Amino acid sequence: MIGLVKGTVDTITNSHVFIDTGGVGYKILVTQNILAKAKVGSNLKVYTYTHVREDILELFGFESVADLSLFELLLTVSGVGPKTAIGIFSAGDTKQITNAVLTADVAFFAKVPRLGKKNAQKVILELKGKLGDGDAVLDFAADSEEKEIAAALKDFGFKPDEIHETLKKIRGHEGTVEQKMKLALKQLAK
Repeated sequence: MIGLVKGTVDTITNSHVFIDTGGVGYKILVTQNILAKAKVGSNLKVYTYTHVREDILELFGFESVADLSLFELLLTVSGVGPKTAIGIFSAGDTKQITNAVLTADVAFFAKVPRLGKKNAQKVILELKGKLGDGDAVLDFAADSEEKEIAAALKDFGFKPDEIHETLKKIRGHEGTVEQKMKLALKQLAK
């Protein structure tokens, strides 16, 4: 299993980079983020997932171990193969993908080629429990006041998607944290 490739970028296509590791070149299908940063002749390090089938051997590359871990988690969803999973990274980064799962944002996943609405729902259902809500709910907050409100709402037992929607609705309202908290609770009561 090849887990990491580090070397000089030899060639870049619209979906792959070819990395020369001192005489041996690896063709790696990478995220759009890596493609945007990669330059021929520059050094590049990617964490890889090795996909093996009877008729193919492919490498998929990521900037971080967290990206690779999320990719591997996406592969646990039935109906999601490696090319679809890496396509999800074209819709957003790890934080955005995680937030989309936690907020049940079907539209985020439905725009991914080859995924479709049904599989988007399946991704959300199957990964929501695996990702947990942890402190990810705080990622929705734009500032420290919103983080405080989000943490309080989480402690009250509200779900991440409810908190996210409520924060969007109260964003821009003036007042103290307490006043905004009351407004948030009113929104949630509707």
